[in-house]
Amino acid sequence: MTIPGYDSSNIAEFTLESAGARVAVVAGVVPDAFGLAKSAREPPVDALSEPVDLVALDELKAIEAVRVSLVYDPSELPPGASPTDVAVAAETDEGWEPLLSTVDLAETTVEAVLNDRPPGTTVVAGYDDSADGGDPST
Repeated sequence: MTIPGYDSSNIAEFTLESAGARVAVVAGVVPDAFGLAKSAREPPVDALSEPVDLVALDELKAIEAVRVSLVYDPSELPPGASPTDVAVAAETDEGWEPLLSTVDLAETTVEAVLNDRPPGTTVVAGYDDSADGGDPST
């Protein structure tokens, strides 16, 4: 899994096949404990995938880029929803925060590329109606 603008030899990649989740990071320090795990957290009502925990996220140092990719179930989209209104969302103290994301309709994946750690350690693919004035944290 590449991250545009970064040499692939500098990217550490982690996959959780059972959840359809992948993460790639470019950081000065990527601890051995870093990785992905199925989350025990309750997903938001608009979830299109199972929640995944980014394990030891706080231990990453000198982060340059983080790319989170999740497989989602398009059949779970609400009636009339656009298949492009899918985003990676991170759980924060205020609820689920959608991240700027890109959807691959052919692969039914959604990914977010950040220049820092996500705002939460649990991520999920979800329906994002915030462009329509909806509340993405439900």
